[in-house]
Amino acid sequence: MEAGVKRAVQKRQVLFLCIFLGMSLAGAEPLRYFVAEETERGAFLTNLAKDLGLGVGELTARGTRIISDQNMQFLLLNSLTGDLLLNEKLDREELCGPREPCVLPFQLLLEKPFQIFLAELWVRDINDHSPVFLDREISLKILESATPGAAFLLESAQDSDVGTNSLSNYTISPNAYFHIKVRDSGEGNIYPELVLNQALDREDIPELSLVLMALDGGSPPRSGTALVHIMVVDINDNAPEFVQSLYEVQAPENSPVGSMVVSVSARDLDTGSNGEIAYAFFYATERILKTFQLNSTSGNLYLKSELDYEAIQTYTLTIQAKDGGGLSGKCTVVVEVTDVNDNQPELLLSSLNSPIPENSPETVVAVFRIRDRDSGNNGKTVCSIQDDLPFILKPSVESFYTLVTEKPLDRERNTDYNVTITVTDLGTPRLKTEYNITVWVSDINDNAPAFTQTSYTLFVRENNSPALHIGSVSATDRDSNNLGF
Repeated sequence: MEAGVKRAVQKRQVLFLCIFLGMSLAGAEPLRYFVAEETERGAFLTNLAKDLGLGVGELTARGTRIISDQNMQFLLLNSLTGDLLLNEKLDREELCGPREPCVLPFQLLLEKPFQIFLAELWVRDINDHSPVFLDREISLKILESATPGAAFLLESAQDSDVGTNSLSNYTISPNAYFHIKVRDSGEGNIYPELVLNQALDREDIPELSLVLMALDGGSPPRSGTALVHIMVVDINDNAPEFVQSLYEVQAPENSPVGSMVVSVSARDLDTGSNGEIAYAFFYATERILKTFQLNSTSGNLYLKSELDYEAIQTYTLTIQAKDGGGLSGKCTVVVEVTDVNDNQPELLLSSLNSPIPENSPETVVAVFRIRDRDSGNNGKTVCSIQDDLPFILKPSVESFYTLVTEKPLDRERNTDYNVTITVTDLGTPRLKTEYNITVWVSDINDNAPAFTQTSYTLFVRENNSPALHIGSVSATDRDSNNLGF
């Protein structure tokens, strides 16, 4: 056994956390293209050959491909013409939700020679959603002792559109008793308050029904309505008050379903039914209702479904405490989802060049990128290969790496190599992924035939007949059959 085989194999680790060397970065700023959502499939976006300053034939010759992290292939490149086309009809709300702008990053990979261009597709919003109230009927109890100017919080509408197409105003049907005041939550959302214009008299008007309308800022605007049913009640002079107006808690994303997140508590100084408190969600989105469950008696908040830090990092809930007389108080609960290391690193192979001709200078064998959907140290990775191979890893941009030969290969010594790329994150516990690549070495005619002896001595008697066999010589060639003899 050779001495090199006997010694222990040591792994070399190449640590790339946040800084990449940018060896193959074609431009500091990404190429940027724009398209309106719901644009038909096949729509022309640009001509990449012109944008990159390349001839049309170069795109095909250089093996140009589009790579993105999206599950669907939303772009299509015609390598013959250089045209970049829309491959799918896009729904901005499905892709980005409330995030604005809606940016879909992708990369243009040119393999020969290796080069990467960063690019972005910005999806513009269109006004394709109307404001919607989760509850089409809103019940409200107001004491007859309420003074003019008193404000009552109403349920907000939801609008999936963003920007100017999002929710912009509320109105109420004409009446003598109330008007609407639009408030800003400070987080880019608006909500309506019902403001009392004049004193109520239960004996005169025991109840009142009004139509609340939500309008967005589109042109033309879209709208949604809800019926506000107001019941005028006798005096209950103490409203429930929460011990805290704000509860801030953290919940690991691997918290089991059914576990308690937080317990809220309110007090009411009244007695009897006017002092009995019931807890309920106020203005809860469908996502909150699917994720959390509130005990109406104790105020305990439980997990109803699993949390996922990679999907949602923060939940903001409004909890209402209402007494038997209809008075209520509110508090805010902010649940911060903390990350756990629950996603293994992924190695995505973009290209593989095999076989490699022996004696070639530094050659790109494979192009791949690393992705870890966790955050912080859980999403940072270490990448390595075996130490006893004639290959090295080199970083590129956007988590791309290249596997290149470190020195010329010799087919007569090794016909193939098994390369194991190991990617390990820095989370606790550490998760790793291994990816195996077989690299074949192709032969070139780099060995001359060699005789088995440097000289031969043959003896022959005189007067022999022609074509008499008098002896043999022998030579060998280390090259493969098609190059040797």
